[in-house]
Amino acid sequence: MTNNRITSFIQALTVDPVVGTSERYAIWKKNKATLWYYPTKEKKYKEPIYLVYSIVNKPYILDLGPSMSLIEAFNKAGYDTYLIDFGIPGYEDRFMTMDDYIVKYIHEGFKRAIRHAGEDLFTVIGFCLGGTLATIFAALDNRYIKNLILAVSPIDFSAFPDYDKWLTALQNQEIQLDEMIDKMGVIPPESIKYGTRLIVAPVSFSHYLALLNRANNEQYIDKWTRMNKWTLDHIPVAGAALKQIMNDLIRDNKIVEGGLTVYDKPIDFKDIKSNLLVFSTMYDPLVPSALCEPIMDLVSSEDKLFVLFEGGHAALVAKEHMPEPMEKWLLEHTTPL
Repeated sequence: MTNNRITSFIQALTVDPVVGTSERYAIWKKNKATLWYYPTKEKKYKEPIYLVYSIVNKPYILDLGPSMSLIEAFNKAGYDTYLIDFGIPGYEDRFMTMDDYIVKYIHEGFKRAIRHAGEDLFTVIGFCLGGTLATIFAALDNRYIKNLILAVSPIDFSAFPDYDKWLTALQNQEIQLDEMIDKMGVIPPESIKYGTRLIVAPVSFSHYLALLNRANNEQYIDKWTRMNKWTLDHIPVAGAALKQIMNDLIRDNKIVEGGLTVYDKPIDFKDIKSNLLVFSTMYDPLVPSALCEPIMDLVSSEDKLFVLFEGGHAALVAKEHMPEPMEKWLLEHTTPL
């Protein structure tokens, strides 16, 4: 191994790349949250895109940099795009629930996007846990969602393939997390990071070997440093929201088994009639396809498609173009101007 490669490897570990460089404008704010508007230079389709990302990671994974940005790909294709960015919660946000995220942020931000766009039909795209929340939101109010796209979004929490004993203990209430979460108030990013590492190890270390082997490839290094920055850049999680996710979604599996409510209103996923596209990936230890596909049987959508990709959890983003099936599907389900 050459000294140049080793030098490039070490430099890649210390660089702090600039991310989130697409042109954008803040059009609505609430508490820590911001609704971002990413205008296309040439609008080609009537229905804008509304993006919902996870509450445990920063959403700039969707806009890592030039030619590795899904948001940039949407804009280049002619779609006006909106993103609800939940921001970074502080200790004062410890009582924010999952219901709050869905109603006060996703739903309210969506209504603001409708007013700003002057359109009454949208494509809503949810990623990871953001897709789970987007699914609940779509069931709560499906009137203005023409298309719903879910990317690696967990729906059926009945089995984590590598952690079935942990899940069984939680379901049998042998593990009591509520008191610990209440004492913490807000779960610090370090806890989120190490919890994720526990699930994906040794995958979480293999990318360093990949970097070492390709440390003479400048294009690869640029993408690697951006992805690595995001991977390590976790955010705190409001305790009340985490409790609700752990109890209602993971322990009681209420999306599939029934009984889920938002502010005491029963949620029926049969109320989702939007055109539906669901993506999963083959090598995703965080959200395997068995957790994603069951939404297909829960909705009333007549037009629905499930697509399984090669790759891992972030395989659908950080590319110059949309995944080919997504691009083709959007062409068939949006209205050209």
